[in-house]
Amino acid sequence: MRIDIIAGARPNFMKIGPIINQLKTYNEQHPDSPFQFRLIHTGQHYDRNMSESFFEQLGIPEPDINLGAGSGSQANQTAQIMIGYENAIKAWKPDVCIVVGDVTSTMACAIVAKKAEIKVAHVEGGIRSGDMTMPEEINRMVTDSITDYFFTTSEEANQNLRTAGHAEEKIFYVGNTMIDSLLSHLSKLRKPDFFDQKIVGKKYIVLTLHRPSNVDDPEKLSALLDTIHHAIDDCIAIFPMHPRTRKVFDSIGKTYDKFEIVEPMSYLEFMYSVQHASGVITDSGGLTEETSMLNIPCITLRDSTERPETIHLGTNVLVKEPSQLEGYIKRMISGEWKKGQPIKYWDGKTAERIVEILAGIQN
Repeated sequence: MRIDIIAGARPNFMKIGPIINQLKTYNEQHPDSPFQFRLIHTGQHYDRNMSESFFEQLGIPEPDINLGAGSGSQANQTAQIMIGYENAIKAWKPDVCIVVGDVTSTMACAIVAKKAEIKVAHVEGGIRSGDMTMPEEINRMVTDSITDYFFTTSEEANQNLRTAGHAEEKIFYVGNTMIDSLLSHLSKLRKPDFFDQKIVGKKYIVLTLHRPSNVDDPEKLSALLDTIHHAIDDCIAIFPMHPRTRKVFDSIGKTYDKFEIVEPMSYLEFMYSVQHASGVITDSGGLTEETSMLNIPCITLRDSTERPETIHLGTNVLVKEPSQLEGYIKRMISGEWKKGQPIKYWDGKTAERIVEILAGIQN
């Protein structure tokens, strides 16, 4: 079986690493019927801290092809990825295209593959936020509408797919490859360079914001940061600032002395910071999975989440109204927070299950 594995943006890298490693292990154990696979980096994220360092730290090999799509509008970026991938499959046509997550690259390559009569496998298929203002939600829905094999993270995702009319035999409940990455790298987490000088001995939280609904309006972002800054009392907030957030933040012109504003960190440094934090405030989806696994309190600043298991079983809470935020932050800092419970198949063996299923398809 020939396989293309697509990676485009930072969240994808933690999800593909375990799959690549497991494919290599399978090939070593089955030299007579190995998988042939290519890693294709679309170039959707090109900042070194947001892409290249992830390949190095997670032990992911250099991509076989980099499409070099770069930044741009949604339409321009989608078009560049689709053109690049269409050219990539002319010389070497795979049997299966594996896409992960819900970024632009996921949708764009799935469409190209399906039109070329290549089977599409969606890792993290079936998750839904119900929020159509999120580009990721559109990417999920389009990708799932043409997917042949769904590798899912939760029973909620399975039910979403059934409700949409997808056949049971196409749905494979396997778990979460992001958790595979986290568990395999816990012993390798790396203290950031700024940590000893500015953080050691102090209580701190981690803050990440990048959603348009939170950061694109200067007045809204300013009010949100004011609330967080006031509520954290004597804590520090490590704030790795996303480039999108930075542009608006600079226009606000305010100083927040309890925020330690840093550049986006590498995976090992960022997860070290999360592991030792009193809590996390975020609008990310994937980070709520990692905090639940690490039993770190998490506040998600969104109206909905595509990962409800992090609320029902994990350490995540949704805070929809800014007026509620201060109370939750006080509880987080004081340690009055719910404990996470085990989540099915979040055991570090998801990639093994995926490759076993692919082997069954191959045979």
